[in-house]
Amino acid sequence: MADKQKHAPEVLKDAQSRLEDIYERLDVSDDARHRLAFPHRLAQFSIPVRMDNGSLRVFQGWRVQYDVTRGPAKGGIRFHPGVNADEVTALSFWMAIKCAAVDLPYGGGKGGVQCNPKELSRMELERLSRGYMREVYDIVGPDIDIPAPDVNTNSTVMGWMADEYSLIARCQCPGVITGKPVGLGGSQGRVEATGEGALQVLNIWAQRNDKTPKNMTVAVQGFGNAGYHFARAAAREGYKVVAVSDSKGAVYAKEGLDVEAVYQHKNETRELKGIIYCEDSVGDEEVGKRIDNADLLALDVDVLALAALENAITDENARAVKAQVILEIANGPVTAAADDILEEQQITILPDVLANTGGVIVSYFEWIQNRTGDYWKAEKVGQRMQERISEQADLIFALAEEQKVSPRTATYMQGIKRITEAMDHRGSQRFFTGD
Repeated sequence: MADKQKHAPEVLKDAQSRLEDIYERLDVSDDARHRLAFPHRLAQFSIPVRMDNGSLRVFQGWRVQYDVTRGPAKGGIRFHPGVNADEVTALSFWMAIKCAAVDLPYGGGKGGVQCNPKELSRMELERLSRGYMREVYDIVGPDIDIPAPDVNTNSTVMGWMADEYSLIARCQCPGVITGKPVGLGGSQGRVEATGEGALQVLNIWAQRNDKTPKNMTVAVQGFGNAGYHFARAAAREGYKVVAVSDSKGAVYAKEGLDVEAVYQHKNETRELKGIIYCEDSVGDEEVGKRIDNADLLALDVDVLALAALENAITDENARAVKAQVILEIANGPVTAAADDILEEQQITILPDVLANTGGVIVSYFEWIQNRTGDYWKAEKVGQRMQERISEQADLIFALAEEQKVSPRTATYMQGIKRITEAMDHRGSQRFFTGD
């Protein structure tokens, strides 16, 4: 994996570097360009937490609302040692593009806390989660900004945050957070949505390119929630999953891995300093041949699914990639510089702003269910997610073919067009000049 700390300050610059070509292709107004150059709101704060031993630690937290032209901000909250303002801002920018690309009535938001949650007890983690909500209470809400899970957060963390919001507001307001436990108003199908949605995008691409799943091999970098559910669903549909990795190691089996066995091995002996986070690795010879994470990225496979963190593929390791297709399940796993190299190698990239939209689509459904009180069965949630992804992915792939551009460029074009048109409809210089 690329050195995340080395590249983190450049994440926002890298994200925005892709826009100039998009603007030219769409003839975007100067007003819209100026507005998208900066986040709408960036909040930074300190969260004091009383630790189990009585000491006090202070954690740094952020919430960014990049653009709210099309609706309230939407985006996850991540707990990670490498979180910083630049990263959270870049992620909120991607969320704005992503929501517009699949035509959700949201803007882009993101949040984070700089911490290592695996070092925290369950009670410390709960205090941190509730402390985060206390800090952002005034700038979130069902019509303002709706957080969700992200790296190292899950339904339990979201449940604590939603409960803290309700305690402060003195009312039941489940629509403030998505990705909650079902018992607290969460949606069925939300946990697996990102992985299942990514598989659907891959399936649509494969069908359009006359590819058959049973003849395709897959390697998965990142075996957390999204990576696991993608790998499980891919194996179920006939893809041969030959390798998976997490932050501690990777396993490979040429004949294909038993995804459930790998996942069970990863979890069966965990020691919870918590209950929430797994301490073990997938990299064990009992479930496959152990390889380095760098080796997994260079495997000769049909599909390389990137489901870990941003900047996994950079200009330093892009030439080692042998996969025919890269599926971006994580946010920003391929840098702009690496994009150019991979394009030279004729490697197709199914971009994050399309491939990982399953999670935010089902979060949207959860928000609807919370606001109406009409809760859906998992089958209905899955069906409606598939319908939206199919409709929007077909538009994007058709645009890519028509304009002879990459799927990433086409996705950005679709998202940016919707955002900038909404901005211009509110009034722009062109309105006054008649241009």
